[in-house]
Amino acid sequence: MKCPFCHNDDTQVIDTRISEEGDTIRRRRRCAHCDKRFTTYERIELSMPVIVKKNGSRSEYESGKLRASLMLALRKRPVSAEAVDTAIQRIEEKLLNSGQREVVSGHLGELVMRELKRLDKVAYIRFASVYKSFEDVSEFVEAIQEVKKK
Repeated sequence: MKCPFCHNDDTQVIDTRISEEGDTIRRRRRCAHCDKRFTTYERIELSMPVIVKKNGSRSEYESGKLRASLMLALRKRPVSAEAVDTAIQRIEEKLLNSGQREVVSGHLGELVMRELKRLDKVAYIRFASVYKSFEDVSEFVEAIQEVKKK
């Protein structure tokens, strides 16, 4: 690790601590050349797959977009923030565990629908109506009957 003050490569770790969450390591370092001290942080960096949209364009996965979609479907529904966080975590784990570098947006939409069906049936119908572009009432009825079966 280079010293941020004198740019020397020779630094020593004085103290190492793990964060309360266990996902970050904090290290206090001392430069052997200028004797100044500084702190570094280590975090696991996982790369989410790129999302391939229907039109073929690609975009980086954004957790904020996923959260916004879920919150829009769950608007005014009795679902806790913890349940939403858990659903997002499950979706992200499935994306990471797939091992794919690219995922079609349709697959991501299916993962979201599966989580919404688990969280709240009304939110599931809301999301499905937009995601599947329902054209008439019969498609709503089919989706509702599907939810009732399970």
